[in-house]
Amino acid sequence: MMRRTLFAGAATLAAVLWLAAAPASAQIKIASAGPMTGEYATFGKQLKDGAEQAVADINAKGGVLGQQLVLEIGDDACDPKQAVSVANKFASEGIKFVAGHFCSSSSIPASKVYTEEGILQITPASTNPKFTEEGSWNTFRTCGRDDQQGKVAGHTIATEFKDRKVAILHDNTTYGKGIADETKKAMNAEGKKEAMYQAYVPGEHDYTALVSRLKEAGINLVYFGGYHSEVGLIVRQAKEQGLQATFLSEDAMMTKEFWQIAGPAGEGMMMTFPSDPRMRPTAAAVVKEFKAKGIDPEGYVLYTYAAVQLWAEAAEKAKTTDPKKVAAMIKSGGPWPTVLGDLSYDKKGDVTKADYVWYIWHAGNYTQM
Repeated sequence: MMRRTLFAGAATLAAVLWLAAAPASAQIKIASAGPMTGEYATFGKQLKDGAEQAVADINAKGGVLGQQLVLEIGDDACDPKQAVSVANKFASEGIKFVAGHFCSSSSIPASKVYTEEGILQITPASTNPKFTEEGSWNTFRTCGRDDQQGKVAGHTIATEFKDRKVAILHDNTTYGKGIADETKKAMNAEGKKEAMYQAYVPGEHDYTALVSRLKEAGINLVYFGGYHSEVGLIVRQAKEQGLQATFLSEDAMMTKEFWQIAGPAGEGMMMTFPSDPRMRPTAAAVVKEFKAKGIDPEGYVLYTYAAVQLWAEAAEKAKTTDPKKVAAMIKSGGPWPTVLGDLSYDKKGDVTKADYVWYIWHAGNYTQM
């Protein structure tokens, strides 16, 4: 009786050990992170939608290296401290790769955790140059940079609006001030000087004092570096106070929530963003999948999809999910076919080509100019 019990116990222990080991070898944990809550949650949803669809499509084709992907979602609320907490949580869970974050003020501090913990990070949306300029082995983007986007905006202001009195406004965030400064730098380099350079406080509800200063200064063109929630409100209040000005901004306006806030005052608002990824032949099949689910893959949805796609292809080619080996493969093994088209990378982890163009808001929708 004793021998049979011992044998049964040993067999049970072996089975438990086998079952414990099996899922770990059959699954690969990856993650996406962004503002899933808070005033920028519309962009968090873009990242989540893109990552989930990419994982579903990759798993349907057999996964990566014969293993299924398991996606974790982290909410940083675009807060640097919360982003670091999310990054540490991912590290404790054995995450190999993160598609995120959205805000540069989150991506940059989180990247330091990922560097130390050996996690590969590809942001679909953080455009501040510092993210890749610091020389970490693990930082990549599928989007462009502020200096690339700012050059387009600055050139347009200096050449197409050279007779206007220009105000450069920013929200003092890593992203908002960064893109405003790059636009100012490019504009100044072409001989155009701003009449006003001003920060505003994000999260306020009343910007009438700021609008009054714009009117008193005779401003008739305003460039915003910031997020849609405040920019939409300032534009609306500017129109209510009778400010006759042209409004320009950047990629953080690429959400229909801008119009919900600005309303008809947003008519004619222009912003920079890469050529519409939804219209690219390489994205046609995936766009169809999204639309079948009632999702418009606007903004950074496809950029997040491409981040997961890029990582998966590089892992397959490297024949490992080891983050350092995959990172080296991304830099050396391109161009990489993605929903955005072919992507190639420089030594810093930036895409070698960014094609920023202008969009304009009209009757509640934005279209490429």
